[in-house]
Amino acid sequence: MTSKSIFVYIFVWILFACSSDHQSSGDAEKLKQIGREYVTLGLTIGQYDPDFVDAFYGPDSLRPAPVKDSADFPKDSLILRISELKKEVTELLATEKNDTIRHRAAWLGSQLTAFERRVKIVAGEREAFDTESRDLFDAVAPVYGEKHFQDLIAKMDGILPGTGPLPGRFQRLASRFLIPKNKIDTVFQVAIAEARRRTKEHYTLPSGENFKLEYVTDKPWSGYNWYKGNYQSLIQINISQPIFIQRAIDLACHEGYPGHHVFNVLLEKNIYHDKGSQEISLYPLFSPQSLIAEGSANYGISIAFPGDAQEQYCKQVLMPLAGIDTTGAHLYFEALKISSALNYARNEVARGLINKSMDDKEALRWLTDYCLLTEKGATDYLRFIKKYGSYVINYNYGQDLVKNYIEKTFGQDPDKRWKAFEKLLSNPMKASDLLATDKK
Repeated sequence: MTSKSIFVYIFVWILFACSSDHQSSGDAEKLKQIGREYVTLGLTIGQYDPDFVDAFYGPDSLRPAPVKDSADFPKDSLILRISELKKEVTELLATEKNDTIRHRAAWLGSQLTAFERRVKIVAGEREAFDTESRDLFDAVAPVYGEKHFQDLIAKMDGILPGTGPLPGRFQRLASRFLIPKNKIDTVFQVAIAEARRRTKEHYTLPSGENFKLEYVTDKPWSGYNWYKGNYQSLIQINISQPIFIQRAIDLACHEGYPGHHVFNVLLEKNIYHDKGSQEISLYPLFSPQSLIAEGSANYGISIAFPGDAQEQYCKQVLMPLAGIDTTGAHLYFEALKISSALNYARNEVARGLINKSMDDKEALRWLTDYCLLTEKGATDYLRFIKKYGSYVINYNYGQDLVKNYIEKTFGQDPDKRWKAFEKLLSNPMKASDLLATDKK
């Protein structure tokens, strides 16, 4: 190659590199604009759908003007704007080479697909369960027939003492580990403090992060984290429902550490403040973000309390604190492992109700016979399903997706799992990202 040819080659390469950098810079700016419009659009939907916006900590400049009549739902205009934004995302993905920009754009595209589906649901347009969950949460949970749950029930039947219907026998065993009402606050304060301590051994959280604990009644859920921004959460515990001893750790981890509170804190710090991505300041409840949120919050229990650590901590600390006899505790925790697998029956109840292949009476039978809920628990959960629909897959299938992603990629080493879990909590991801990694 002559010196002249080398000069021409270098010139062309520099020209291409500059052009590529200029395109990426322009696309990044375009994506910022899409992100800002995405937030305003999500907040607009939230003015008509009070369940849509779970959290927002962005600037007031992104808030839309108040609507005059929230009962006059502008479905068509919302769908049109969502379609326009999705088109902009698709066009950007067609030409963009930068992986960071592509990942951010793809995440926004999936979130916007959820916007569209939720708007249609609010307008009374309901599709099949799997279609709904795919659009809202970027995932389709496996289908299990009744025989699957009957086999699990038979397995539990083999370990529980006594005779008679299994739900009653399970509830009799569980009732021995019910937290007395006058001990609930004491037990929860200790459980959350321990979950927080274990989490902060591995993660450096922003200075001043904190939460407020509150007890409420008459809710369709057992616990809720309301993220307020600026690294603060309100954690509510529903004391209308019976609270069993292991739920203190479950909810401490799920709603707090290393669950929802930590998830939102890390996203706010790493994505909103450090990277300036304003779209993450909006958390739409009905979106792929929720599958990661709920799945990671449930899996976070075993991150903080691996193996039999939860059982041991309950027996050694929480049960004595609550005045509960530890006799039979190991059997109870063995039954809980089977009960956890039975949670997929909740998906089938939601699937049946949405697909109109199951009525309320049959739904309640499944919730008592296979989910082993009390009559009140089954009624409360039926309320939950009717309010949140296919959201139920986020707890069980979401947990399994997160578990497989962490453990297949990073093994069983506790320190590696903590680090991998922190990375998951610190980046906008969706179910298809976890599945794509799992298939590599």
